[in-house]
Amino acid sequence: MAFRISSKNEPMNCLLDSNIFLEGILLQTHAEEVRTFLSDTDNFALSMSDFSLHSIGHILFRRRSYVAFQKFIDDVVGRLGVTVLHLDPGDLSSVITAAQQYTLDFDDAYQYIVAEKYGLTIVSYDRDFDRTPRARTTPGILLQELNQQDDDNQDNGNEATL
Repeated sequence: MAFRISSKNEPMNCLLDSNIFLEGILLQTHAEEVRTFLSDTDNFALSMSDFSLHSIGHILFRRRSYVAFQKFIDDVVGRLGVTVLHLDPGDLSSVITAAQQYTLDFDDAYQYIVAEKYGLTIVSYDRDFDRTPRARTTPGILLQELNQQDDDNQDNGNEATL
């Protein structure tokens, strides 16, 4: 599934899964790609679920990385302005339905319903979302599409001046 960046200068509304942030925090395989993506706040309106925020806190607390969690909150919610979204208790029946319908675990079903509720594109390295109608994309794919769109715009601009 292709996810085209809006051509009307409107940012793409993205729900970032926990693994996007953890790639950067834990310096995993896609850490540099995630950093580049997160630095592009002009083209993307970034959100995360409260579940992701708490999960990241849980992981960092298990590692006794309290300072890293505070830095994460300051950077992501503060400096980057990532919006933290939640589900109401009445939404949780939809989480159960999504888990059963698409064979998702709780955290993936929760993310899926947040994306549904708020009309967001799921950005994740988790292939489980590929079984859902919303699917998912990755920071790398979005950056490639953004670069391609920039190239297309330059080509169109060059053609107009010939």
